[in-house]
Order: sequence, then C-alpha cells, then structure tokens
Amino acid sequence: MPEREVHLLAAGTELPGPPIDTAAVAARFGMPAVWEQWVEAFVGTRTRHLVTDLETGQALQRLEDIAASAATRALKAANLAPADVDLVVLATSTPDRLMPATVSMVAERLGIDQVPAYQLQSGCTGAVQALEVARSLLVAGAGRTALVIGGDVCAKHLDLGMKLAELPPAQQVGVMLFGDGAGAAVLGVEPTPSSAVLRSTLVRLVGLGRPPGHTVEWFGLADRHTDLPAGHEDYAAIQELVPAMAAEVLGELLDRLGWDGDEVDFLLPPQLSGRMTEQIVAGLDVPAAHEVSCVAQTGNTGNALPFFQLESVLPLMAEGDRAVGLSIESSKWIKAGFAVERL
Repeated sequence: MPEREVHLLAAGTELPGPPIDTAAVAARFGMPAVWEQWVEAFVGTRTRHLVTDLETGQALQRLEDIAASAATRALKAANLAPADVDLVVLATSTPDRLMPATVSMVAERLGIDQVPAYQLQSGCTGAVQALEVARSLLVAGAGRTALVIGGDVCAKHLDLGMKLAELPPAQQVGVMLFGDGAGAAVLGVEPTPSSAVLRSTLVRLVGLGRPPGHTVEWFGLADRHTDLPAGHEDYAAIQELVPAMAAEVLGELLDRLGWDGDEVDFLLPPQLSGRMTEQIVAGLDVPAAHEVSCVAQTGNTGNALPFFQLESVLPLMAEGDRAVGLSIESSKWIKAGFAVERL
C-alpha cells in the first residue's frame, strides 16, 4: 500500500514591530558609522524585527503572541478553523517559559483543545523537525490536519547595557544576525487547488565529536549571577562547516527522491545571514533553482525562517514545480531539509 500523502496547505508568518535598521542598532550601542559599513560587508543583514523596544528595554510581545498570530494567518490561508486542527507541533529554542510549554499557551490562544500537542526544543532545524514529526503522525493516521509552528524571540537574551565596542568582532556579529519572528504551516492529508505535497523531510544529528558552535544559557535563581555569557557563537566554525553541511543534506534529499539538481525549481537555503547565504548558494548544484531568501530583511529568526520562505514560495509554484528547503543548526550540529512538489 502506498504511503499516505501529506500536503502543505498554507503558511503564515508574523514579525513583531517595525523593521530596525543597522543604524538604529549602532546608535543604541554607541557604535561608530564605520561599524555599519562593516556589518553590511561582513554580515549583509540590513533590518530585523525585535519584541523588545531598544530605547526602553521593555518587552512588547512574547513568543506566544507572535506564534498565535502566525498560526491564525496560516489557518486562514488554508480556509480552516482552529476546530479543524487534529494535532499541533511547535519548535523553538527560546520558549517563553520552561513551563508551561509555549505550544500549550498558543493552543489556548487559538481555542484548540483535546488534541495531541508537542513542543520541540531546538535551534534553526527545529522547524524541519516539527514538520517531520507532524508529517509522520499524519502518515500514521493520527489525524487529518496538523498545525506546525516555529518561532524564536532572541531579543530576550540581548543585554541592552553591554559595551558592544569592547567585544571581539565575532561576538559583535551575534547582535546583528538575529531577529524575532514566528511562522506556521498547515499540513493535511487532502489536497487543495493551491497545496503542494510535502515529499520528504530529513533530519540528521552530526555533532559527535564537534564542540558546540552556538550556546544559549538558561539561568535560574541559584545561578543567575554566574559569569557565563548568556550566549556564545563560534562564527568561524559556522562559516567553515555550514556550507558543506548544506551541500550534504541537499545531495541526500535528492538521492532519496530520485531528483536531479537541475530539476529543482526553488531553493530555500539556510538563512544565518545575508553574506553566508550567498556563500552557501554558490556551493549548491541546483543551476535552475530560483533562490527564496529573506534573512537580509528579517534577520535570522531561527525556527521561523523556513515558514517565511514557504509563505513566499507556495504562491510561485506552478504544476510540476519542485522546491527544496535546507536548514543547518550550529548548536550541536544538525543538518535538515525538506522537499515540496506541486502536483
């Protein structure tokens, strides 16, 4: 018996507040104008959105807020209501609390109850992991419709009082890379005129023997005054490893599906920064693919990014078109990808 097909019905996203350009960030941290030029040349991310007001330090929104908005948009685009959802999966590396799980609070906001709900704690590949979990459950007959959500609010870890100019360049980069956002997709076992088949998802942990490339700490009352930095990123290691990992996961996906690189119509590459995206795409053998990128405008929104790419690409796909999405997580090194085809 053939495997049950799972269709990507729609996607929706949410960004908090207006875009914040590099000049505004530079002014907030007292950085010189030449620093803006350095960010443009080295990072290539021009704007980002934050849940935190840079002037006051006040948190204006939570992950729960923007995730619920993104999910509402995805359901509306799929012409479905919360009552139609049979299961919910949410991926994030920055939940609002350790408990209750953010997925439960988002479900509460949407009016969803009496369904399985799962929260995955993961970095950038969490969105693909969530798609894989939801797809597997639908294939197994656990329901007919799944709501998959991904999002991160990195601004909660941003120290607005830091002396940015005193940090080494590798740590300054982290302030410019990230933005906040949420995205969602609706999966179903019945096609619609605008849906596409989620052909495959792939997730591989490849961190054995590799030191973490990105860490984010959680502090409780007992250890909140520790000297550990809240976050640390090994940007040199990321620059070295991510392009090769992206090529590996692309090759594995294409082999699994029996697709050639020149049969890929849309490429959704990893979105760490604008400049690194350029480097990654240059090393991928998909000559006919149209690149779908948004990181230069949104910043790296972690688990939300694949949903921004999906929201952009779905209306562009014609009958027979194929899209491949890639995601690399640098925390303990996970490579992931997914493939979508419009029938």
